[in-house]
Amino acid sequence: MNSPRVAPVVPGTRAELADIERNIAAERGRITLLYQVLLNSAPLAEGWEKLLTAIRNKSSLPPALREMVILRIAVLNRAPYEFAQHEPVAKRVGVSDVKIAALRSLPISDLFDDDERAVLTLTDTMTRDVQVDDATIAPVLARYDARAAVELVATIAAYNMVSRFLEALRIGH
Repeated sequence: MNSPRVAPVVPGTRAELADIERNIAAERGRITLLYQVLLNSAPLAEGWEKLLTAIRNKSSLPPALREMVILRIAVLNRAPYEFAQHEPVAKRVGVSDVKIAALRSLPISDLFDDDERAVLTLTDTMTRDVQVDDATIAPVLARYDARAAVELVATIAAYNMVSRFLEALRIGH
């Protein structure tokens, strides 16, 4: 395992980070390597935690769908640490081993239902192409209300940020 390109902050070693560390641990159960690196910037670590907590814990999206999106992004962005962190979460919220395996393959498998295929198509498009045409987002907008659509797009955008941060700083390699 290679070291991250930026040294992690060992939790408990900087008094000014105590509140942020406490909040991260309360939400995550522990301070992962990702958050240890983020702690190099207190404002960023704090904002990151608030954003990702809102996406993971306060969204109206079904947790299984959210985790499928995150795993798919990890595959597309070649972010194995992100995949490894979310695979157990996906299993806990009911994503089958068969679907988890199918998320690793291109194109999107027929194993997924119409709702999942629409969401995964949007995930693939936002991740690989950035711009989304009307035909790609129309099925999502037809299935979900405005809140869920905004939360879905924010989830896809945020977890692209996560995987790109992880890979650029070689976290978890």
